[in-house]
Amino acid sequence: MAVVLPVKDISPKWGDGCFIAPNATLVGEVLMGNNCSVWFNAVIRGDVNRITIGNETNIQDGAVIHATYLKASTTIGNRVSIGHNAIVHGCVLKDNILVGMGAIVMDNAVVEPYCIIAAGAVVLENTHCESGYIYAGTPAKKIKPITEEQRALLNKLPDNYIMYADWFM
Repeated sequence: MAVVLPVKDISPKWGDGCFIAPNATLVGEVLMGNNCSVWFNAVIRGDVNRITIGNETNIQDGAVIHATYLKASTTIGNRVSIGHNAIVHGCVLKDNILVGMGAIVMDNAVVEPYCIIAAGAVVLENTHCESGYIYAGTPAKKIKPITEEQRALLNKLPDNYIMYADWFM
């Protein structure tokens, strides 16, 4: 059974059709929309600040979602895919984004819709990622515009994860 813990009498809440893996952890002020999935060993820790997640978003295996006390909450939009072992911390991710495996997005960064944060990239604090581009490297830099195929992937990937979650529910 997933670890779901209140902090200061505030418990995580999620909408209809969500899959929370048996060893995932949700703590404190976490508000998640409908048809989301939180995969094995993922941690969403809303203990020091609020974490808000839209609809049809997937938080893949080993990912960590956190925030900064008195400084930066975390807001994740609709149809966002956060890859295995990624860290999303005190930032804003808008809709239809892929945060690649092992990538890190830091405090007060803003990632606009239809961006790909490449695997292993580090988006530094206060960075603004423009819509429609791939960001890669350490620190992450704008590399090139996404292709039509990549845009299609950003539209399809959340549907895949909704399907995968159905296999467990």
